[in-house]
Amino acid sequence: MLDVTTTEWGVEVTLVELKDIQLPESMKRAMARQAEAEREKRAKIISAEGESLAAAALGDASDTMMAHPLALQLRNLQSLIEIGVGKNTTVVFPAPLMSTIGDLGAFLAREATAAATARPAPKPVSAFDLGKPAGVAAPDEVAEAKRFA
Repeated sequence: MLDVTTTEWGVEVTLVELKDIQLPESMKRAMARQAEAEREKRAKIISAEGESLAAAALGDASDTMMAHPLALQLRNLQSLIEIGVGKNTTVVFPAPLMSTIGDLGAFLAREATAAATARPAPKPVSAFDLGKPAGVAAPDEVAEAKRFA
């Protein structure tokens, strides 16, 4: 564009530099607003991506807890522990939590009963025991009895 004007005079322009540009204050403010808007846009995108990942993780956790009801109850108890760590003077226990504590107590009682009623492992049988008639002692039992007699 500059060449059109200077060619008539026989001048060829090879380089044009602007060294000191004084922008009007309104232009400076507009450029600052645009830069701020770009930063806010990037921040919102990053925040939205983070929330999307968090929602996906919560969905996975929800699926796991639906498959394992005891996991949800344990999570409720963990929340209580976290509440108790703080220096709170008042703690509100939701009604479902009280039933959770009862369910957990019943579960632990069932486990204790199952462990107590489990049959002990059978005593190993020796070859002598397999073929001996009822009431006949094994040779080591006879030797032990003589030792205490």
